[in-house]
Amino acid sequence: MTDTPLTPVTEKSAWTAAELAGDANWTRRLNAEEIAALEQVTADLAGRGRGAQQFGREDIDSPVLTALADWAVEELENGRGCVLLKGLEIERYDRPRIEAMYWALTVLMGQPMHQNPDGDLIGEVTDKGLDYNDPLIRGYKTRQKLYFHCDGLDMVSLFCLQPSMSGGESQIASSMAVYNEILMTRPEYLPVLYEGFHFNLRGEGKAGETHPVTRHKVPVYSWCDGRLSCRYLRKAIIEGQEFVGEPISDLARDALDYIQELCVSDRFRYDMTFEQGDIQILNNYVTLHSRAAFEDWPDGTRKRNLLRIWFNMRNGRKLNPQFADHYNMGPRMPMRLKNERAA
Repeated sequence: MTDTPLTPVTEKSAWTAAELAGDANWTRRLNAEEIAALEQVTADLAGRGRGAQQFGREDIDSPVLTALADWAVEELENGRGCVLLKGLEIERYDRPRIEAMYWALTVLMGQPMHQNPDGDLIGEVTDKGLDYNDPLIRGYKTRQKLYFHCDGLDMVSLFCLQPSMSGGESQIASSMAVYNEILMTRPEYLPVLYEGFHFNLRGEGKAGETHPVTRHKVPVYSWCDGRLSCRYLRKAIIEGQEFVGEPISDLARDALDYIQELCVSDRFRYDMTFEQGDIQILNNYVTLHSRAAFEDWPDGTRKRNLLRIWFNMRNGRKLNPQFADHYNMGPRMPMRLKNERAA
């Protein structure tokens, strides 16, 4: 059942920056038992020739890690909508082992899905010297400041291998708290946000499409089964509407700008400085995230580098099918792969 009630969100996911800062329950430092379990599980799998992307949830028999994943799933879906794991001393492991540990934690929470047309299940967020002002370039390949946004599937996870020399702070905000503020102060914006927009797919559509967009309008805010979910990418919305020849109205632009204005404000924006070994996991339906511009070390040997996994939550929330189809591939499906585009 889908509806559009004009009622505030009262779940824990509707937090202000001060409320999140005062709540330690969404942050967890891995203890010695959890780290030992990760080491044992990945060592056993490696002994059978199975590294990252070569095993699933059914291959992990560890009550300790299962309990850790269950805690994270509950916090992401029914708690604050964000999780920070700390305590992995990654200098102790080689790259394959690091990726295997990251993969093990992820598959216990859900199903990893590819995050680009190349089919990457574990991607890298690092500066490739590209320009985010190009409508075909995604921000993770640049070092520029990003608008607040959410990613394409249920969850996005980032694993910090190397912080930048300066800048690059992760910034998160509750899209549920932002909704509550819109409801209270600018309710006239809600109809256009419920109606939605055509989103720019940044070149990730069918072969031959110069500027592919979502075939249907994707709502920014969508109610389903009594829960509210958000899909907000200001830049992709403005570009997508231009590509279909229907530039957004002044009211719609004001609504999108107001969301951004609220997200960057001290009241709603929570800043995080990644440390080596940190793993941040966000529920894309209730949180928005951004990143400050950054500078890498001038010698070129220490580039800011984060591993990234997109995944769908096991037993995830119900979603309106129109809202859940972000890439013209069906509800909760990732973008088209290159070989599918050429077919």
